[in-house]
Amino acid sequence: MSTHQLDKKSQAWSALFSEPMSELVKRYTSSVFFDQRMWAADIEGSLAHADMLAAQGIIGAQDLADIQRGMAQIRSEIEAGTFEWKLELEDVHLNIEARLTTLVGDAGKRLHTGRSRNDQVATDVRLWLRGEIDATAVLLEDMQRALVSVAEKNVEVILPGFTHLQVAQPVSFAHHLLAYVEMFARDAERLADLRRRVNRLPLGAAALAGTSYPLDRERVARTLGFDGVCQNSLDAVSDRDFAIEFTSFATLVMIHVSRLAEEIVVWMSQNFGFINLSDRYCTGSSIMPQKRNPDVAELARGKSGRVVGHLMGLITLMKGQPLAYNKDNQEDKEPLFDTVDTVKDTLRIMAEMIGGEVAADGSRSGGLTVKADAMERAALRGYATATDLADYLVKKGLPFRDAHEVVAHAVKDAIALGRDLSELPLETLQGYDARITADVHEALTLSGSLNARNVLGGTAPVQVRAQIARHHQRLQA
Repeated sequence: MSTHQLDKKSQAWSALFSEPMSELVKRYTSSVFFDQRMWAADIEGSLAHADMLAAQGIIGAQDLADIQRGMAQIRSEIEAGTFEWKLELEDVHLNIEARLTTLVGDAGKRLHTGRSRNDQVATDVRLWLRGEIDATAVLLEDMQRALVSVAEKNVEVILPGFTHLQVAQPVSFAHHLLAYVEMFARDAERLADLRRRVNRLPLGAAALAGTSYPLDRERVARTLGFDGVCQNSLDAVSDRDFAIEFTSFATLVMIHVSRLAEEIVVWMSQNFGFINLSDRYCTGSSIMPQKRNPDVAELARGKSGRVVGHLMGLITLMKGQPLAYNKDNQEDKEPLFDTVDTVKDTLRIMAEMIGGEVAADGSRSGGLTVKADAMERAALRGYATATDLADYLVKKGLPFRDAHEVVAHAVKDAIALGRDLSELPLETLQGYDARITADVHEALTLSGSLNARNVLGGTAPVQVRAQIARHHQRLQA
């Protein structure tokens, strides 16, 4: 057999073509060196398809047994690292099918009955992504637990709450961290919701129009744990909504990570000095020996742009495609794969950096160190209890807009004196409004401000502890 014939024989469509594919085209169109990560999904999907073909009498029992035996050997070879991935076979699917045919002969050739690579790849991607979704869900829970563990130790720690990055009102540091728990909890809800749409079976749609073989698609769906089947063959092979939706979810996760990472970077700077990070999550400078740089947080912040870019890439990839399958869709995998890797790696390292390493018994060591005194001093510098003085006057009968104006004058004078509102003598405060009495000083303390906000969702320690208990119960369910 000539080299020309051998080259043609390796192509699934060889009989139609009169010349072999050029080496440049092989390299340009091949996906095997990135889509081989789906090998387990490909084997799982093929075994379910073969089981159904045998149950429907489309292939014989011996063919099924041979396919199962061959796939078991292929699995062992891939796990052992001895499987030879070949560029000329284009992708993970043809590589596995070619090896199967070498091992079991005609049975391997019969496996592709009633399916196309179009519905095969759509099935493999969904199977692979479903597993990654489940792994990501666990990491999202770990992230929330890490934040809750730090919050639980810092309910009474007072942090200046900011708007416009200006000191606004004092809040519990735990309350601040629980805001991120809420964000990641919503992310987890989105992930569970999109999993339902990922978990639908395209197999049986064949190239685009279905197949003339009497397939039992529902049997394959049950075997693979899918919730149902894609109902339109054209849509089944060309839909990549699920990839876009996952990347959209991932973008929101990374935005939340980026916001938290930005705060960690700011809090660790000498100008704030609110927290410290373990050395294992920092780096030094090649020229400035005093530096401890929060590189992990900075890189997590930077990687958010990478995921946003993948979302834009996938949306652009799909926007101009007519039905049904197009080769463009080969470009869906690298951004999806990288998005999954980036989100998982980022959640894992951020959770450990914040909450510490978790031992086998559930205990934690290391993690973020809180500098409570620095936080409290910062809250005192920004007249964070000004609103509390206004609220105090409202409770004494003054309309809020008038109270706001009174307090603005008091703050202006306190700034000129270089003193906090709580440090102004009672006589001075009474000069702004006669309704002010000795009980005003309790309202002007940072702890008094926190305790006053005893409303559902507020920063009062009693409310924060209730939220922590709620999160514990939710994350243990």
